[in-house]
Amino acid sequence: MSRIEKMFSALQSEGRKALIPYVTAGDPEPSVTVPLMHAMVEAGADLLELGVPFSDPMADGPVIQEACERALEHHVSLNDVLDMVAEFRKQNDKTPVVLMGYLNPVEIMGYEHFASKASDSGVDGVLIVDLPPEEGNETVSAFRQTGLDTIFLLAPTTVEHRIKSICEAGSGFVYYVSLKGVTGSTQLNVEEVAEKLDLVRKYAKTPVGVGFGIKDAETAARVSQVADAVVVGSAIVNRIAANVTEPERFTHEIAELIASMRKAMDDTARS
Repeated sequence: MSRIEKMFSALQSEGRKALIPYVTAGDPEPSVTVPLMHAMVEAGADLLELGVPFSDPMADGPVIQEACERALEHHVSLNDVLDMVAEFRKQNDKTPVVLMGYLNPVEIMGYEHFASKASDSGVDGVLIVDLPPEEGNETVSAFRQTGLDTIFLLAPTTVEHRIKSICEAGSGFVYYVSLKGVTGSTQLNVEEVAEKLDLVRKYAKTPVGVGFGIKDAETAARVSQVADAVVVGSAIVNRIAANVTEPERFTHEIAELIASMRKAMDDTARS
């Protein structure tokens, strides 16, 4: 059983939902990423989503685009990100880590080489934003050979036959993008999310996580009532952006945000 499977299984037995924070690796500079990963776990994160900096993050809004730019100013590469995960694993061998990014850096490294190195570094899954499952056979095959889960995105506009094919192709969990548009969008309607998840669960063999538009504890708790996992990105990265020269401050603020979300989600589960 993979770390991701163990995590979801343990939470399910406790009647709880997963909290998944996202940060861009190397933002605002490389030395802060691993300590921040540990701080987020201590605050209540169940799985960490680590963004691979990319020069053209087309699915992301200004908040994460700027995070990528800050990381790339320090020339943070895919190899550097894998080294960060390996460093994190020296102290934490339990919390799953998923890389989120774009196909180009993986393609340049080579699918099999990347899969082998990622697995050796302690990565558990990969979400490649611009890799549709219809074009991912070679990639998914290379990942599966080393035990990496391949996580795919579903959108509000995804039609039923594609929901079915995406759920069949992926593993680990399915990531439902709750809003149309790029990361950092607003106006999350939890009722609409719940309605779409009813359709997704007709085909999903894995847990379903929901991300985009989750900015505070109240929203996280509401989404946790309908999803198996809550993914939080821009709300965290915004705190880094506001305090780029003060890592202790943004680490504290991020930990506070995650702890408040964790408490609200657990309180909702008990009610």
